[in-house]
Amino acid sequence: MSIMLDGPATTQARPAPEDDRPGRTSGSLIKIVLLGLTVAIAVWAAFPLAENRAWTGLAVLTATTAGLLYLYLTPRHIPLKYLAPGTILLILFQVFPVLYTASTAFTNFGDGHRGSKDEAVVAIQAASVTQVPGSQQYALTVATTGDPATGPLVFLITDPATRQVSAGDADGLKAVPGGDVTVGSTGRVTSASGYTVLTAGQAGLRSAEITALAVPTPGGAIRSSGLSRAYEGRAGRTYDGGCDCIRDTTTGRTWTADESAGAFVDAGGERLAQGWKVTIGFGNFTRVLTDPAIAGPFLRTLVWNFGFAIASTGGTFVLGLLLAMALHSPRVQGRTAYRVLLVLPYAMPSFAMLLVWRDMFNTDFGLINNLFGSDVDWFGGSASARLAVILVQLWLGYPYMFLVATGALQAIPRELAEASRIDGASAWGGFRRITLPLLMVALTPLLISSFAFNFNNFNAIYLTTEGAPFPADNPANGATDLLITYTYRIAFGGGGAQYGYAAAISIFIFLIVAVVSAISFRRTRHLEEVHS
Repeated sequence: MSIMLDGPATTQARPAPEDDRPGRTSGSLIKIVLLGLTVAIAVWAAFPLAENRAWTGLAVLTATTAGLLYLYLTPRHIPLKYLAPGTILLILFQVFPVLYTASTAFTNFGDGHRGSKDEAVVAIQAASVTQVPGSQQYALTVATTGDPATGPLVFLITDPATRQVSAGDADGLKAVPGGDVTVGSTGRVTSASGYTVLTAGQAGLRSAEITALAVPTPGGAIRSSGLSRAYEGRAGRTYDGGCDCIRDTTTGRTWTADESAGAFVDAGGERLAQGWKVTIGFGNFTRVLTDPAIAGPFLRTLVWNFGFAIASTGGTFVLGLLLAMALHSPRVQGRTAYRVLLVLPYAMPSFAMLLVWRDMFNTDFGLINNLFGSDVDWFGGSASARLAVILVQLWLGYPYMFLVATGALQAIPRELAEASRIDGASAWGGFRRITLPLLMVALTPLLISSFAFNFNNFNAIYLTTEGAPFPADNPANGATDLLITYTYRIAFGGGGAQYGYAAAISIFIFLIVAVVSAISFRRTRHLEEVHS
């Protein structure tokens, strides 16, 4: 039975389809754009992985990209859509660096041990090239594949007989099609597609790099003779596959391959500077503990490192808490202005303030000595230098502790303090039995993170004292060095970069901080249980 009513029809509007909603449309566009960027980044990263034959990395990249496309193009697995971005970022920026550092710690990776054995042989032979009578001569043009000041150097050489132009770098020679280059009357290349030809001035600024560059060839290598000529010289040291050794063609001296060390070694134990990357097991770790030149300074530095971290963390906490409590009282007038003034050191760039403090401690014209009329050589003695860096850290670090302590105090109900006074407790007793335990529950995690930060506070030492003062018998380990600055100096000092060794010491530092943090967090849980 149908009933018709007079008057305008009153029909209820039907909701628009879900896909036609404006919010839904904009969300879909954003998703498409983000997925497009993801695919573009994956394609961009795939080419270098394929070029370097990193098939495992290429497979992981392909699987990850395919998984993301499946996840966000289907309506299923809603929780994973929120978890995936954070998980990927965690793997990229936390898990992968830690695993890579750990894997590097078990190798001899560093200067002279970066590539494969074949690359080491090529480098040794190219470095020993000398010009001999009858060496082939070429017209030379120096170019780069990028910025003239920093791009990789390339030798564009012209064969005088065939006028064929070739491009050479540390990986070898390759022919350049004739249509891609313009050759002048002298045989030198004036322009080349894909290369930036250097002017005389630009080449002069990089003369040392040009002289050092050797383009390997089957019989030796091509090296520059000035900026306009090159020659193909003969290698003075060649590789002999029969004995797996490098032989000097002039003296007959040989260096046999030591696979365990990744180096060529002669009968007297002398190594060639150029080696190759190999796995050496726990060699880097045992070196820290057994090498007398490293173990002793390492342990002394470790003791001072703990002292510095504890003094910096504890000192800033005590000072920041005292100031926070002083300004927590409602009877103090102008508390906001005082708080702004007290956090000024925290607002300043720390690296700039460290340099300023270094000048303030200068013996001759520093503000500290001038202010007190003294002539203390602050950075000349171990005790005074350590005291100076702790004072600097106290000034830089107390505003942070002041801020967090202020916030924690404001979270404690005032009724608790009033109840303790009614019960007859003194101000000190109420603080010790009520306020401080409640503060420690909230602040202990921050104290642990502050300790970890100060334990590895590279800037505080390097920008203030650079580790000084140094003993006469060990210029690599100073009295104010932390483990991080000591590691930096011995791993990247005058002897060249030793990434594997630096990674091993980083693992030591990580384990130390992890153990201290684990113990501290366990004690924090006990505090929470007591006051819960």
